[in-house]
Amino acid sequence: MRMTNISVISLKNFRSNIKFICTQEQVTLLCFLARKMTSAPGGSSLFLCFLTTVFVVCCTNAIEHGKIDINHYRNVVKNMFYHAYDGYINHAYPYDELRPLTCDGHDTWGSYSLTLIDALDTLAVMGNHTEFHRVTNLLIDRSASFFDMDINVSVFETNIRVVGGLLSAHLMMRRTGMVVEPGWPCSGPLLHLAETIARKLLPAFDTETGMPFGTVNLRHGVPKGETPVTCTAGVGTFIVEFGSLSRLTGDPVFEKVAMRAIRALWKFRSPIGLLGNHIDVKTGKWTALDSGIGGGVDSYFEYLVKGSFMFNIPELLEMFREYEKQIVSHLKRDDWYMWANMKKGGITLPLFTSLDAYWPGIQSMLGDLDSAMKTIHNFHQVWKQFGSTPEYYNIPKAEVHQGREGYPLRPELIESIVYLYRATQDPYLLKAGVDIVEAIEHIARTSCGYATVKDVRDHRLENRMESFFLAETTKYLYLLFDPENFLHNNGSHGELIHTPNGDCVLEAGGYVYNTEAHPIDLAAVHCCSAQKKQEEETLQNFHDNLNLLELLDIAQDKESRIIGKKLKKKKQASSTDRQERAETGREGNNESEKAPEGKSEERENSVTQPEGPGRSNDRDHQEAASTHLSTEESKNNENTATSPQPDIKLTIVKSQPKTPDKLPPRDAVDLNGADSQTTASSKVTIQINNDVTVENGHQKPSFDLAQQILDLFSSVTTQGKEDEVRQPSVTELYKTLANVSVVYISKPSIMRCPAQPFHSRISVWGEMFADEDIPLE
Repeated sequence: MRMTNISVISLKNFRSNIKFICTQEQVTLLCFLARKMTSAPGGSSLFLCFLTTVFVVCCTNAIEHGKIDINHYRNVVKNMFYHAYDGYINHAYPYDELRPLTCDGHDTWGSYSLTLIDALDTLAVMGNHTEFHRVTNLLIDRSASFFDMDINVSVFETNIRVVGGLLSAHLMMRRTGMVVEPGWPCSGPLLHLAETIARKLLPAFDTETGMPFGTVNLRHGVPKGETPVTCTAGVGTFIVEFGSLSRLTGDPVFEKVAMRAIRALWKFRSPIGLLGNHIDVKTGKWTALDSGIGGGVDSYFEYLVKGSFMFNIPELLEMFREYEKQIVSHLKRDDWYMWANMKKGGITLPLFTSLDAYWPGIQSMLGDLDSAMKTIHNFHQVWKQFGSTPEYYNIPKAEVHQGREGYPLRPELIESIVYLYRATQDPYLLKAGVDIVEAIEHIARTSCGYATVKDVRDHRLENRMESFFLAETTKYLYLLFDPENFLHNNGSHGELIHTPNGDCVLEAGGYVYNTEAHPIDLAAVHCCSAQKKQEEETLQNFHDNLNLLELLDIAQDKESRIIGKKLKKKKQASSTDRQERAETGREGNNESEKAPEGKSEERENSVTQPEGPGRSNDRDHQEAASTHLSTEESKNNENTATSPQPDIKLTIVKSQPKTPDKLPPRDAVDLNGADSQTTASSKVTIQINNDVTVENGHQKPSFDLAQQILDLFSSVTTQGKEDEVRQPSVTELYKTLANVSVVYISKPSIMRCPAQPFHSRISVWGEMFADEDIPLE
């Protein structure tokens, strides 16, 4: 009888217990066999033996020869997301969140359909462009009154979930196939919506210290009687969203208030360099002195690192490094991070909190992989002990801390696993991800969603599904099992688009996730920034004033000086013309006016390869190129100088070397190409009088002459080490000219990846201009 009860219970839960490791076909077949066994005489004991073998059989679908079937688990995660998303849409919308036990909704952090906004970019990440379009249009249609409500909201939560979610969705609109404004990514309806809600948060920052209140009213600002006490993370977690907003919209106020708040926390750190957990934003007095890396502090440290990367602000990384020294000194014990008194440094709470689990991910971003792996092993052991991580875990006692035994489906552990797996490809991390997927599916699934685990010891559930389950937990799990996702782009490819702010390369990797896992395209943010305009100006001035004759000190004869002066005058006139066009707002491209009818330039181009020869008709830059070389054909130069110049295609031509390692002592450099059909008056050559070597009779690929000179003089090497500065010799310049077949491309933006800021451009350069040899023909 007892065995019968066991078999009934087992059969009842059989399907739910195997569906997360078996295919649907396997589940159907195995359930059919289970019914047959339990109905046969003596079938109960046989059924228990059958259960033992089922998982072995099914696991061959998920694990083959010790390797995880990532395709299978990616589908499991996708089904997990849609089960929860559909539950919210069908039972909870337009409320903020789903209650998965009663299958209804409730408002939590505001009253603006929080889960809908938080989950929007996850739809794009998983490739569901149709639903992304539907929800985006819904938000746009409601935008006029979406945040015009007399309600109090959390400044911190509204920023990371709503502002961050809208910014990320705005930057994904074009990728999903939506029609975007001509000014995109620097304008658009979702960007305007993000700016609207962010402006409603600005009154919170109007304090003497610059640190924000924790709550604002969406109509009336800071509520009367609002407490000035807020957590450290609530003060310092704005630079990613507000910095992006400032650069996309051109309004610096958002970045300024975010930086002011960060600097205030730095100012109020303790004498030993630690921060407390809560602070009075009016006075700067700490009201909670416990110092740790987890809840109440966590995302402040996270944003110091990410903000420094996104906006090239070394100050932020320097702050983090100083904090890190004190954290290691006072809080770290055997690869655990505990809580200590911020003034004295003594351990006060020997606890691991579930929000600590983001820390290995930050360490991996900084290259500290050994320490990160040791810590992630500790955290994963807690997960394996309970099937989830409790909010607080007592490290010495290896047990749940009383009163904080829940698990609200948090993403921090899987977040760090994703970062570390991308950095190390360690299969252990993939297996840890499988553990998390299977535990959530087995423990937290309900008929309409996934529920918070109220107690990790007995797996009782609570009637709440926070929006971050769809924004973060499922997204990170999906990315772990989707190695080809566009968010994993390593900079090897991107999209060149033309914007009012110039040419920009987007979707070239370098995405930065805010603390709610909303990915921000760094290149798009930089595309709209004032910094990009300054860089373009600097590069244009460099381009216009580059004189290769003076650099190389060659062929300074009378004829070349005459030509140089004439071309310099034309170049100056061209520069003046460009400035006038910019002032009048006519930033068009001359190429489109000069192109033959029916042969307009492509609007979008891949950046994996530089443009080829003969693509450009921009005479300004061709004329500038010719000033880099001197000539010897004095008889024809006078005719050249007094007659209209044809478009010159600049190539370097050399004869076959006499030996595999040496070129002849004199190489002719032909500005028109060996096969070009030009008159004698338009053909110009120079002689290089130095012996130069080539490597095994090979030459490098063609690319822009200006790019070569930039590479030689750049203070940032192609290895990406900013502290390496190399001053090239004249011989190196000769080798560059002699060994590379040069084709001058008109657009100065090709001198570099035009969208990427200088500090993040090197990986893109390495792909655009591969250092591979091409045999001489």
